[in-house]
Amino acid sequence: MTFGLANLANAAGSTLAQAGFPEPMSTPALAHYLFLSAVLFVIGMVGFVTRRNLIIMFLCTELMFQAAGLALIAFSRFHLHHTGQTFVIFVLTIAAAEAALALALVVLLFRKKDSLSGEEWREMQG
Repeated sequence: MTFGLANLANAAGSTLAQAGFPEPMSTPALAHYLFLSAVLFVIGMVGFVTRRNLIIMFLCTELMFQAAGLALIAFSRFHLHHTGQTFVIFVLTIAAAEAALALALVVLLFRKKDSLSGEEWREMQG
């Protein structure tokens, strides 16, 4: 006697696939997701503007990317369309490339100035 996932699903009288088309998201649920997205974006923006440490600044930009992705996914689910979810894949790709470039620039700055202050960028030439 095997106890696989398919056997458990058949024993319960259901299938492993989704039974039907998903129900639309309610408007209050969408508002909650958009509020959370806006709060995350504002936290990222305030952190970027007020901090001078480069690592914190780049983490705040990542937080803003994630807030935008959350809003795209929420709208995608609300309209029952996969376009927003597909676009989030591209946003995550851009965020990963930005993180790699930021890390390289932070290492370069730290080697030249022994500091991670954003003010040091203004003093670099050529």
